[in-house]
Amino acid sequence: MGVSFDLFDTLVTADYPTDPAAAIATELESRDVSVPDDWADAYTEVHIDAPAGAETPLPAHVSRALASRGVEFGGNVPRRAVVAAFDPAVETRPGAREAIEAARSRGHAVALCSNCSVPELVGRTLVRSELTREDFDAIVTSVGCGWRKPAPEIFEVTADEFGVEPSELVHVGDDPRTDGGVEAVDGTALILDADAEPTARTRLPNLDAIADRLAALEVT
Repeated sequence: MGVSFDLFDTLVTADYPTDPAAAIATELESRDVSVPDDWADAYTEVHIDAPAGAETPLPAHVSRALASRGVEFGGNVPRRAVVAAFDPAVETRPGAREAIEAARSRGHAVALCSNCSVPELVGRTLVRSELTREDFDAIVTSVGCGWRKPAPEIFEVTADEFGVEPSELVHVGDDPRTDGGVEAVDGTALILDADAEPTARTRLPNLDAIADRLAALEVT
């Protein structure tokens, strides 16, 4: 059995830009890119025909959005602008380390399984948190594997990192719409829900309750 954790809003909170298009535009302009007047529209348009459930890296989307307006730029400028725009302050949520240690106390391998379309953001977030890469046996991101939760493929990749069947994966997250996707591969979802009763089967009120649940898991 393996246990995976969502990162954002589960183990940590991060202050994303309230207007990502504007934040990216500022970084592009600082790199001498002529941002079009209708950038807000270009940013919201679909420029890459990706399969359902696939992740589109944000730098690729920004590159296509600029190209759709005839804007020229250096090859790596969109990536550098996107990375700079998403530079959050990070706080580790209470109980995060205890939940990870509860899974390890039962002998379970632990992974990070996170949606994130921004390269480098997960790594920088961990550096600014009270957690480290060494807390996880594997780190799986949507920008890295190409699939976003709730797509079954990202959970299959995570299970494969452990060498277990997807049905043996327990995934902890905050969003039933995305993190609950593990149930499509017969895995178990533990969803944080401040309004849930502590005895709920899959929704638990806080990370302390998650830790108790993980500590009680049988090793298989």
